[in-house]
Formats: sequence, structure tokens, C-alpha cells
Amino acid sequence: MTMEAGTVERLQSLLRLYREGYRSPIIDQAIAKLIALEIEQSQIELQRLEACLRTYEQQYGMTSDEFYRRFRSGDLGDDIDVVEWSVFWDMHQATQRCLDELTKWKSD
Repeated sequence: MTMEAGTVERLQSLLRLYREGYRSPIIDQAIAKLIALEIEQSQIELQRLEACLRTYEQQYGMTSDEFYRRFRSGDLGDDIDVVEWSVFWDMHQATQRCLDELTKWKSD
């Protein structure tokens, strides 16, 4: 079993226990701390990706939104810069979605 599969199974076990009424302040605190750490790491990664995107935006004189629309429609070809920019944009979007989801559950 992979580590990822084991993690999913452990989380599902905890979910079953909680649905049955089990409660643990230790687990609650640990999960809140893990979420806070993931938020922090996602914010750092987002800043790194935004710096990469800004470099391409300045070099090519367009926003990443505009670039990606044009890239998806096939207007920009497949030069290495274009492919790298699209990868950075995809990573940025995935990281932002993750951050948005995690901040829904952030403890106050």
C-alpha cells in the first residue's frame, strides 16, 4: 500500500469514528495545525509561481489570463517558453484552488 492510500484510509477511519460520535481534542488540534501549515506552504508556493508568471508577463506584454486563453485556442504555438508558461499557470491555478479549499476550514 502506498503512503497516499494509507493516508486516505486513516482519514476515512477518522471520518467514520467522528460520524459515530467520537470526539478528540487532540485530533481536532492536530488537524487544525496541519491545515494551517498547508495554508502557509501553499501561500509560499503561490508567491513563487506568481513571480515566475510575472517574468513571462513582462517579457511578452500580456497577462497570464490572456496568455492562457490564447494558448488554449492554439494561437501561441509550442515554443518552450509557451509550454513552461502554461505549466506555471496550471500549477498556479491548482495551488490557488487548494488554498481556497484549505482556507474554508482554517481555525480562527
